[in-house]
Amino acid sequence: MSVEEKKQRFIPYRKTDIIAMCSDDAYLSQDETLNFQDVCSLLSSIFHFKFHQSLETLKDSYAPVNPDSDTKQIYPKTSAEKAQMETVLITELKNLLDAANFEVITKEDLSHAMLEESLFKIRLKVDFDDFEEVLFFRRGESKKEEVLSTFFGLKKKPISFINYDRVVIYVKYKNKEYFDKTHRKELFFTPGSTIIKLFQNIPSSDLEMLFPNTEVKMKTIDKLIIGVPAAIGGIIMLVTKLGATLLLTGTVLSFWLGMRDEPVVLDQTALLGLAASFGALGAFLWKQFSNFKNRKIQFMKTLADNLYFKNLDNNTGVFHRLIDAAEEEECKESILAYYFLLRANKPVSMSELDQVIEDWFQKNHQHNLDFEIEDAVDKLQKLGLIELKDESIMAVPLTQARVRLDSIWDNYFQFNTN
Repeated sequence: MSVEEKKQRFIPYRKTDIIAMCSDDAYLSQDETLNFQDVCSLLSSIFHFKFHQSLETLKDSYAPVNPDSDTKQIYPKTSAEKAQMETVLITELKNLLDAANFEVITKEDLSHAMLEESLFKIRLKVDFDDFEEVLFFRRGESKKEEVLSTFFGLKKKPISFINYDRVVIYVKYKNKEYFDKTHRKELFFTPGSTIIKLFQNIPSSDLEMLFPNTEVKMKTIDKLIIGVPAAIGGIIMLVTKLGATLLLTGTVLSFWLGMRDEPVVLDQTALLGLAASFGALGAFLWKQFSNFKNRKIQFMKTLADNLYFKNLDNNTGVFHRLIDAAEEEECKESILAYYFLLRANKPVSMSELDQVIEDWFQKNHQHNLDFEIEDAVDKLQKLGLIELKDESIMAVPLTQARVRLDSIWDNYFQFNTN
């Protein structure tokens, strides 16, 4: 499998690896390196605290529509309050995904995916009328190539496709009144509930398989594979085995319908022959029906197997993964921007800083990064780790940065003891 890397803002290294990469860069003295690692540790704690608050907000706003909840629901008490909490949920989730460097998958992207041929050679159908709202997000986009087998493995066909490393899907079902009107009784979901799922390594052409109500349909070629042999076998059976039986049956029906005056005598041998022939016909029809069902089950198993290994988390579990991802991304961006400002040891413009970081990743780690310089500088400014001079930026000294971050951490909880 070959991969063509696309420039993206996601930094594909762990936070601890970024700290080690900066520490090993040999631009800081031994004492400065220790102070830098202290600053990184304080940054990690501050962002962890910040995102813990986001996690609590997400859990509270998701509780009324969580299909997996095992606690009794008291709040919200009105439908207006519930709607407000759902608005908060969507806003917080979008902010979290943006912080984790996810991108929105637009309706145009989804429509294009529906038109493309599935990489798994199955036809899928999604009933969008079941949903009140659908949101898709992805992170890590690359062009990949694979070789697929066609004509029962006799022919190899290379194909290229767009692959998403991570995909988040948010789906809100319509309320119970809608499904009551459609007279659908056996529902595998809770009307009015919201599901959130996280997947990995999803081809863009197979996004529809992530919907919870996806149905596997037979493609035309699959119908022909089953239908043509069945038709040929049926004709052969009619000619060789059922010809006499059909002739006798037609004669009897003609007599019963008054189209024939001469009575037909059915002895025991004729009756046994009729029973055996119709039994053979029934067995033949049942075999063809079983072939159809088995092929459909095979396709459903293919879909289930792929989703089993691609599903990473569901519902509130997704929040925890995304919180961890967003916390890591925010830390990595801040650490990188602060380190390269230290390394510059002079005021630099944002564009210069952005270029230095991207060039460093390209040269030292062969990664094509689209660094979010504005976001990183904004975080450092709020934390008091940089000084702005005209249109240039300069890092505050390490000892001063450590004191400022320590002060922020110490003052998170201030209680009036009087």
